[in-house]
Amino acid sequence: MSQPNQSILVVEDNKDLLNLLHINLSDQGYEVHTAMDGQAALELYESVSPTLIILDIMLPKLDGLEVCKQIRKKDRIVPILMLTAKAEEIDKVLGLELGADDYMTKPFSIRELLARVKAMFRRVEASSEVNEKLPEVLKYKNLEVYPGLRKVVLSGQTLELTSKEYDLLLLFFSNPGKAFSREELLNEVWGYSYDGYNHTVNSHINRLRSKIENDPSNPEYVKTVWGVGYRFSEIEEEETHA
Repeated sequence: MSQPNQSILVVEDNKDLLNLLHINLSDQGYEVHTAMDGQAALELYESVSPTLIILDIMLPKLDGLEVCKQIRKKDRIVPILMLTAKAEEIDKVLGLELGADDYMTKPFSIRELLARVKAMFRRVEASSEVNEKLPEVLKYKNLEVYPGLRKVVLSGQTLELTSKEYDLLLLFFSNPGKAFSREELLNEVWGYSYDGYNHTVNSHINRLRSKIENDPSNPEYVKTVWGVGYRFSEIEEEETHA
């Protein structure tokens, strides 16, 4: 069952699906708020301050991508799960780049959606616990991470990272030199691992590199380990030889 104060805003213009999600999420103990168009979603977001958002892409008035974009201008932390009826990769990737944490393509199983929601809440809780144990600031070359503030600074400039981009960077920063497979990254950052979702990791890594690397094709921070996955530069080893 859910923890106290876990509230979910569900935004879906299909009334039958909206009711189905409302019933199943409520049965899990979540406080559920619903909206059927993008404008109503933004107004409800402001009034109820949900701890997680389930957001359809195709919506009246404002589409889900625009809603996601506007919410992320104010809140970089609240988890957002996008729903899409389209199979085109562009919708999925664009949603992630705008700051969504995950997506599901319709039709989907309610059981899988509930598992995703639980995983997203677990990640929020785990992130809070990790932040309490980390130093006030982590530094490497021109890159600084402030765990308590979820803030990243590169060469004196604050970066605008999505929630998952930040979580990936913090995981790498906290484990210098350790190689992570894509499946391990899915488990650590998203809280689940399913076949076929490796491109979710790749999309986020590419986006993260575009923001922190001078030359994303020749990265100095997040490096590719061929046949395995990715790792962060070996900070201690490089500092020792400096």
